[in-house]
Amino acid sequence: MRPAGQLAERRADRGAARGEFVAHPDRAYAVAIDDADWAGFAAILTDPVHIDFSAAGMPAADLPRADFVGFASGALERWTARQHISPNHRVVFDETDPDTAVCHSYMYAQHHLAGGGRYLMRGSYEHAVVRTADGWRISRVTQHVSWLEGDPDAPEHAARA
Repeated sequence: MRPAGQLAERRADRGAARGEFVAHPDRAYAVAIDDADWAGFAAILTDPVHIDFSAAGMPAADLPRADFVGFASGALERWTARQHISPNHRVVFDETDPDTAVCHSYMYAQHHLAGGGRYLMRGSYEHAVVRTADGWRISRVTQHVSWLEGDPDAPEHAARA
């Protein structure tokens, strides 16, 4: 049994961690990619970072941070407009390691191409996060796609734009 002081300290620490990771939109995953803030996007990731977009057809892999940022910027900047919404964050801390957690959130990712073409992905994100000397960073991104809407060829059209 832990003394009450230790439990209160742990709760306060977890509350601060939730605030650091979730409440700062300038460091949030979805906001950084929509703003094309690639330096900010890189700053919230570990190096390397594990990416699992297998639900969207990209095999899971450990990637150097710069490679993933290059992939994301190359794929997303081709769209005329994009909006990624990631609400309902639920942070679950590892009971054995206070420096690791998983943040679950919904995913609503819409992509628009001028002249036609809309591609909407819905599902969820799972971000594994670790506390580093520089703050909390995403070490693993898993994208769960529940359903797609819009033109299924829109990503190909965007790639050629």
